[in-house]
This record gives sequence, C-alpha cells and structure tokens, in this order.
Amino acid sequence: MKLTSTSAAHLLAAVVYLYLQPASGANNSSKAPTLPLSSDSTFNFDLLIPLGLALTGGSDISPVLGVANKVEPGNMTSYYEEFYKLANYTKQQAEDPENAYDAINVRDTWFSTANYFRRADFFIHQNWSNPDIMTLWAEQTSAFNKAIAALPIPGKRIRIPARKQNFTIEAIWYGAASTNTTAKLPTLVVGNGFDAAQEDSYHNFCAPAVLRGWNCITYEGPGQNTVRRYQDVGFIPQWEDVGTPVIDWLYENQASVVDRDSLAILGNSFGSLLALRVAAFEPRIKAVVAIDGIWDFYQSAIASVPTDLVLLFEAGKKQEFDSQLLERRATDQLSTMAAWGLDQGLWSFNTHSPFDFITQAKEYEVSDFVKKIKVPVFIGNGEFDSFVTGQPATLKQALGTLGTLHDFNGTAGYHCQTGATQEMVRSFFAWLNKIFPKSM
Repeated sequence: MKLTSTSAAHLLAAVVYLYLQPASGANNSSKAPTLPLSSDSTFNFDLLIPLGLALTGGSDISPVLGVANKVEPGNMTSYYEEFYKLANYTKQQAEDPENAYDAINVRDTWFSTANYFRRADFFIHQNWSNPDIMTLWAEQTSAFNKAIAALPIPGKRIRIPARKQNFTIEAIWYGAASTNTTAKLPTLVVGNGFDAAQEDSYHNFCAPAVLRGWNCITYEGPGQNTVRRYQDVGFIPQWEDVGTPVIDWLYENQASVVDRDSLAILGNSFGSLLALRVAAFEPRIKAVVAIDGIWDFYQSAIASVPTDLVLLFEAGKKQEFDSQLLERRATDQLSTMAAWGLDQGLWSFNTHSPFDFITQAKEYEVSDFVKKIKVPVFIGNGEFDSFVTGQPATLKQALGTLGTLHDFNGTAGYHCQTGATQEMVRSFFAWLNKIFPKSM
C-alpha cells in the first residue's frame, strides 16, 4: 500500500508512542527515569500525579504508595476502588473531632481527601451514565472547599459568564496578600487541558505562586471537569472566549491588587495550546508559560490509535473506524493509554463517535494563530514526554525569538514534569522573573 507523507508521519508517531507507552501490563522499567510504581506505564505515570501533590499538602506519601502496591496493573476498576477506599478513609480522619485542634493538618487532610476522590474518578469515564462521575466530583469539591477556606488567605470560587457563548467559566481566586493591601502584584492565570482539574493546579502552580508573592487564578471552560459535568458542554476551539472573560474579571474585580504589566497565563498539557490561543487574541496577557508545549493536538489524539485504524480514519471511513475502535475498547484490546485516551476524549469533547472526536482535534493547532502571538513564551520540553513528542521544538521554531525552549531531562522529564514540581516551578519562575523584573 502506498502511503502519503501525512499518513507516514502519523504511522511513525504511533509507532514511537506505542514504543514509549507499552500495552497494559508490559514492564517498561528499563526505560523509566524513576522507580516504577506499576508495571503498566500508564498507571506508573498516573500514580506519580497524586504522589507529586504531597509537596504542597495534596497527599501523603505512604498512602499513595500503598495504593500503588494494591492496584492491579492495567485494571481501571482496581485503580478506582483503591483510591475510593483511601479517599473515604482520609475523609474520616479529616472529620474526626479529636484531630480538630491541629487546623493545618486538618486542612491538608481535606486537600488529600479531595485529591484521592479526583484520582478515583480518573479512569471511569467510559460509561457516561456512571453515577460516580458526579458523586466523586461532589465529594472532591466539598473537601477542596473546606481546605481552601482554611488557607491563610482563603481561596474563593467564582463563576464568570462567557460573553460570546452560552456557558459559565468556573474559577478559583488565590490572592497573595490580604484585601486591605494597596500593593499591585504579578498575577498568574492557570488553565489545564484534556483531563486535569483546576484543583490540581492549586498544588502544582498556585501554592508555589502565592509563596513567591504572585496572585493566582485557575479556571475551567467547556470540556473541562466542572463545566463538562454541570453544563454539559464539550471543548471549543475558540478558547479566547474562555480566557478573555477571566481577564475581564481580574480587571473589574481585582484591579487594586493586580499589576497589569505583570500578567502571565500558564497552560498545562493540552492547556498549553489553549493558553497560547488566549494570548494570540488577548493583548492584556504579557507572557505565556506552556507546560509542555503542544503544537498540534491532533498529533497527540491520533498517536495511540492502532495503526491499521489510522488508515481507516484518514480514508474518511467513519462507520468502520468507530465500530472497530469501540469494539476493541469493549473487548480490552487497547493499551491502557489508548483506552483511557478514547474514554476521556469522547467524554470531554461530548461525542460518542471516536471519528468525530479526532476530527475535532484537528481544530486545535497553533499554526492557525501563531503569527498573532506577540509576547514571550516559556516552552517546557520533557525528555520522556511521549504525549507531545517533538512538538515543543516545533513551537519554538515557529515563535522564533519569542520562544524559550527549556529541556527537562531525567527524573523531571515526564509529561508536564509530573513528580518533579520543584524543578518545573523553579525553572519557569526564574524565567518569569526575567520577563517581569519588578516581580522579584
């Protein structure tokens, strides 16, 4: 069969991806930069997420390692069950009146409770009617709200109407100084992407930002956790319709504490592309942090699809592509990564058609708006980041002198520097302090 250059590129991407992300149960420890937490590479990565949040009070180390010890590699039900047990156990500890004397510990126990409920939710989106999709989120939200209410400067949930489309943005504001100050401080706007929650962003970005004297606001738009659940809206390409109302809110409600000359937007994973989209159309943004820099979301979406099905997709055979891919998912013929990616993609893009999901993914490409970006961009590039293989370098090349490519190697080389938060935060804040020297 003769392949076009585009087909060949997709096949190569899939081969590379599958090499780095073995099928469920395969042992990839010889290639991993850290001691594996699971013989399933996808589970290994996803167990690093809650473990990494321990740095800012979002988990306790041994309980997460205990889950890792019990979870059956590649068994998504087992993953859900073990984190659900840990979440409820930790919630009981947070509610124990005998522990109430230690307010800081209770706060962090609520943070951990919220984290464990989020982790229990991670692999359950194949069945949209599963009531746990809603109940687990209600649990995590309640726990997280208790925790941020107990911060030295409490976090504040806000809802921001989108002005051009029919949805409401869910956000959380973390001020770096009390409301009676007249100081205007640098401010970081933080958005996730394909799957992570804004509650995760507090631990990864906002807690470190506030300690450095930065205000921080996280937000979620269509396709992301709260908006997808409670407003039934999937991802939209026009992400400036999400980002601009957030900046409007800052200007209208936090004008006394926000330094308009030191306003940066950070995007995590798929969120890096979304943040770049906001910066392209929103002149009030002065810098972008892209962790890790995605150039073309379609490349990431198609990468774990079996190569024979990629050819069906490229031939436009929707019915065959959908039926065969869904059949393989139903009969456990996909790798853990491919199965989760399909489940999450369908749910977050609000479609039951894999063909439609991947077709929609083509609408998310930085090349469509890169020439409109006029501000400096920090681009993270993880050595072992197979989600975005080669894309950060492409982004840097397109941005030219506006782009700063920062390589994260070794143990910091996982996707979005998962498990290496200190190195990630240290690196991009050093860059931000050069962009905004007054913020130091």
